[in-house]
Amino acid sequence: MSDAAAVIGGLLDDLLDESGEVDLMVGELTPGQWGLATPAAGWSVAHQIAHLSWTDEVALLAADDPGAFADEVAKALEHPDSFVDEAAGELVAAHRPEALLTRWRAGRRRLHEVLRTAPAGTRIPWYGPPMSVASMATARIMETWAHGQDIADALGVTRTPTARLRHVARIGVRARDYAYAVRGIEPPEEEFRVELSVPGGESITYGPEGAPQRVTGPLLDFCLLVTQRAHRDDLAVTAVGPDAGQWLDIAQAFAGPAGTGRSPRKAH
Repeated sequence: MSDAAAVIGGLLDDLLDESGEVDLMVGELTPGQWGLATPAAGWSVAHQIAHLSWTDEVALLAADDPGAFADEVAKALEHPDSFVDEAAGELVAAHRPEALLTRWRAGRRRLHEVLRTAPAGTRIPWYGPPMSVASMATARIMETWAHGQDIADALGVTRTPTARLRHVARIGVRARDYAYAVRGIEPPEEEFRVELSVPGGESITYGPEGAPQRVTGPLLDFCLLVTQRAHRDDLAVTAVGPDAGQWLDIAQAFAGPAGTGRSPRKAH
């Protein structure tokens, strides 16, 4: 097995584990719990699973039939601010919770098989730039974790951070310039130093060690920030430098329109 294949295999294993963790949260829910509101405005627990199911299915379409996926992108461009909400809403309206869960499980299983067997060098079209298989797997981990967080918040579940968060952080850092571009802002030319602490005293770092502009904080808080699951004011992520500070206000790890983020939970 090549090094690249080993990396992709590891990412797909982590995607399986991340999906399995979310599945455990929703697998035994009552119909009433499926209807619980999550922190995402207008989205219930069912909407969160519907969105994961829809995204897995369009990722499959992108991998299997790029022409048909291009048609989906064209439709999305007609309603760039609402197509994601509409897709989730349609699935929730069309499925009882158990059917929705079955559909999500089947779709993610098929996507896993397609990504696992994709030829080396495969590029998959997406709503942003085309993705390598490794990037698609990383993006699916990020989305599954983020929407799982909304479900956990709705259910009052406290999740234990895992090593899989490093994938979420990495895509958040790599998407820095996209966060600027999607808002029509020219991104800074210089790289930032990002230092994220993990339990046990270790740290994960990105960017030049001597970079004058820096972002520091706990790994979990950074992941909540770049997935826009919590407001900056509620997190222990800090910036040194005006551009780094601006980035923390607009950071987003996901493709698509600029996210609106979350309101602060606590008074300051």
